[in-house]
Amino acid sequence: MKGVVRVGLAVVVLGALGAKVGAGAFLDGVRAVEWWSVGAALLIGAVTTLFSALRWCEVARGMGLAIEVRTAVGDYYRGLFLNAVLPAGVLGDVHRAVEHGRKAGDVKRGLRAVVVERVAGQVVLVVSAVAALALWPVDVPGMPDQPVLVAGVVAGIVALGLWRRAREVLSARVVGFSLATTAGHVTLFLVAARTAGVSAPLDELVPLALSALVVMAIPVNVGGFGPREAFLAVAFGATGLGAALGVTTAVVYGVLAFAAGLPGVVPLLQRRQVPREAADQRREQVPALVG
Repeated sequence: MKGVVRVGLAVVVLGALGAKVGAGAFLDGVRAVEWWSVGAALLIGAVTTLFSALRWCEVARGMGLAIEVRTAVGDYYRGLFLNAVLPAGVLGDVHRAVEHGRKAGDVKRGLRAVVVERVAGQVVLVVSAVAALALWPVDVPGMPDQPVLVAGVVAGIVALGLWRRAREVLSARVVGFSLATTAGHVTLFLVAARTAGVSAPLDELVPLALSALVVMAIPVNVGGFGPREAFLAVAFGATGLGAALGVTTAVVYGVLAFAAGLPGVVPLLQRRQVPREAADQRREQVPALVG
């Protein structure tokens, strides 16, 4: 039921946004994607997935769960792909958590390892967003800096709450892997912005990118679409870049993020193939056992 409500809310958000800025902003985002940007997304996705998998390995091992880096990369890719194609955007993470827990003989610890791994990443992301807003305050014409300061305080409180849940595994390595992953996501956002035709300088785009990434963590979306588009429409509109361009940038990012997760199809198909092969072997053994 919760999943249905989340998807419903995302649909409402997208519908309201479409009525406000028009369908053209969404279509422009799809049309703007070019092969070079897809190639860049695949390369960036490979790097960010590797560092995300390394973070997962570090957290899991800290909890006494063994996992090889190669296996973690494949499972993480599969999780990213399932997150993109299934409602709510978190079912891929649930899948890899349960799968790893079953292999390790402890599903609860497998689930906890993934939850803590994702929380650790969010802690670093929120802190990075606060730091970026402090270094490069977002200029909103006609408005004082108080809203930015309030947003920073709220983000700081959120980061503190997340840190309390993940502090036992926030080692230097986990933080380092998380920073590298965050940098990869920001780079993908910058590629999406340039692809969409945004000419704003980096010191303006980076805080917006980090803030958008924090919003994307809200599990109310359809294939990742929903709050991201709404936030960027408001943020781009407030900073003078234009709400429609914000939506277009968000859509480009969504398409590129989907492309970056496409390699996850390979481990997904491999996993489906293994049970089939095992079933075929069992069928072949039956006549021999009967004879």
